[in-house]
Amino acid sequence: MVRHISSGSPFEAKVSYSRAVVDKDMVYVSGSTGYDYETMTLPGDVREQTRNTLATISRALAEAGCTLNDVVRVRYYLKDLGDLDAVTPLLRDAFIKARPAATLIVADLIENEMKIEIEVTARIGACSI
Repeated sequence: MVRHISSGSPFEAKVSYSRAVVDKDMVYVSGSTGYDYETMTLPGDVREQTRNTLATISRALAEAGCTLNDVVRVRYYLKDLGDLDAVTPLLRDAFIKARPAATLIVADLIENEMKIEIEVTARIGACSI
């Protein structure tokens, strides 16, 4: 039986999805963007959006029983490839231990102000192996 995790984002209710789904030892985290869900604000700076995105993902992973170190796959969606250099240090720091398989996609995002979206798959306990 799967377990569903919510971040409290109104988007989850609107579109009927979960921030994360836990299936046995696998954790699938939906594409997450730079919103601060406590204030429902979206910073204009791509670095701040990236920090918020990683925080949202980290909270979902913690609720599932793991951390960013347990991530085995990550997909990055950037609106503008020119933002890559600005976010690379944050992404490197977040995933330096996990070193997950990764894909970068340049794409339009659902709102014009969104600059980054990140989706991860983790395995509970992966960092201990």
